[in-house]
Amino acid sequence: MAFYEGSSGGYSGYGGGNTGAGGYNSNFGSNDNFFSGGAMGQTSQPQQQTQQQQQQQTSASANPNAMSGAMNNIFNPAMAMAAANAVATGKMGDNTVMMNMAESMGKQFLETGWAKAVPGLERSMVGLRPYFAVDNVYVKRKMLRVLFPFAFRNWARQEAGADAEGKISYALPQHDDNSPDLYIPVMSLLTYVLLCALCYGTAGKFDPDILPDVTTKCLGFQLLEVIAIRIGFYLMEAPVPILDLFCYTGYKYLGLVINMFSGITVGHLLGYGHRAYYFTYLWTATAVSYFILKVMANCIPRITSAVGPKRQFMVLGFAASQFATCWFVSQTKFLE
Repeated sequence: MAFYEGSSGGYSGYGGGNTGAGGYNSNFGSNDNFFSGGAMGQTSQPQQQTQQQQQQQTSASANPNAMSGAMNNIFNPAMAMAAANAVATGKMGDNTVMMNMAESMGKQFLETGWAKAVPGLERSMVGLRPYFAVDNVYVKRKMLRVLFPFAFRNWARQEAGADAEGKISYALPQHDDNSPDLYIPVMSLLTYVLLCALCYGTAGKFDPDILPDVTTKCLGFQLLEVIAIRIGFYLMEAPVPILDLFCYTGYKYLGLVINMFSGITVGHLLGYGHRAYYFTYLWTATAVSYFILKVMANCIPRITSAVGPKRQFMVLGFAASQFATCWFVSQTKFLE
């Protein structure tokens, strides 16, 4: 049984045709009286222009929705009415309603053609959309699974079905706690960068260049880590979507947020910022490493290439890499 689908990040694809934008009706019809009258059998030039204008007005009045078709691609009154009804009925707090509205608006954005204006934007949005299909319940459970992985036993992903070629598709993150997502890694990275800026600022060493420097350092180490893991999967002849690797290696930022927050808080209260940071580092790095160990053990098939590296060694190496990367991207210079 294949563990991953080779395309679309292991998720089922999204279909739907493209709807054309409304426009003007350029067919004005024939005019039998166009060449009538006049000494030469033709109407004068002002009369021709007048007749053409009347024909355009008649065509526009016969098809009033033609001109508004293009505007409907920009503003859809149906979506505004749905939002107004949600507010009136007090359902804006319902996460399901908000998710359905966001999904409808995103699908309409793709179908109306505006996403095609930027080369590669539509394909990127379709590929990334499954990785952001999360809700509040999933985020809470996933954070517990990353920080306390020892309490969980089930690490297998839920299968959503298979296509005609036998490729397995998996459930979205909001339906499966073991499904990878990019929402938690992205939000954790942004939070970690802001906490680093706060640490520098409280020490009187803040510089605007800190924000891009920390972000570049984190993403650079993560990119190297993803490349190394991808090479390992290639040598074992085990397929894995590249975006899944960015998801799994990005969960370390959640641990870094906990480390930095504890270091700043304890440093201001008790003056032991470094000790608090490294104490929580031991826990979070161990938890993330165990999390990657279980995830990679589930991702890599039991039977791999006979000439490639051993499966057990690669799984242990992937897990141990989390300790190293969490150490290298730590910002403890100005902790009290």
